[in-house]
Amino acid sequence: MSDIADRYRRLCGDFAAEVVQVSPERWGAPSPYDDWTARDVVVHLVDVHSMFLRLVGRSVERTRHVDDDPAGAPREAVAAVQADLDDPDRASAEFDGYFGRMTFEGAVDRFVCFDLAIHGWNLARAAGLDETIASGELTRLRADAEAFGEALHQSGVCGPRVAVAADADDQTKRLALLGRCV
Repeated sequence: MSDIADRYRRLCGDFAAEVVQVSPERWGAPSPYDDWTARDVVVHLVDVHSMFLRLVGRSVERTRHVDDDPAGAPREAVAAVQADLDDPDRASAEFDGYFGRMTFEGAVDRFVCFDLAIHGWNLARAAGLDETIASGELTRLRADAEAFGEALHQSGVCGPRVAVAADADDQTKRLALLGRCV
C-alpha cells in the first residue's frame, strides 16, 4: 500500500465523518464556495471521483445518490477509487491530462486529495462543524497551490486570493490563497 493510498484513505475518512455529522436542516446551508450548499459540496466530490476514474477507463457503479443517501453516495465513489489505489497496476495507469502525463495515483494525490481537504473545510463551514484542517494538509495545500500556478485561479477552480492580516494563522493564510472567505 502506498503513502498516497493511505493519505487518500485518511482524508476520505475525515470527510465521511463530517458528512454523517451534517444535520438535516444544514444540507441546504451555503458553503463558502461558489454559491454551493453543503449538499452541492458532497455532490461535487462524488462527481470528481467518477471523473478521475473515467480518465483511466474505469467508472463507479452508482446505486446511491447524494439527495437520497448523502453518506452512502460518497462511500460508493470512495470504495472504487480506493480499490484502484490499493492495486499497484491500476494505481499506475497513465493518462494525458491538463498538467501532462500522470498516473491515476499521482492525479488522485494531487487533485482529489486537494479537493477532499479544501471541500472538507467547505462542508464543515456550511454545516457548522469543526473547520480545522490538519497542519500536514495545510502544508500540502500550499505546495499543491504553488504547483497549480495561475491555473489555480481559473474559473471553476479557486477564487482570487483574499487579503488577510500578515499575522494570520497558517490555516487562514492557506484558505485566503485558495480564495476562500475566512
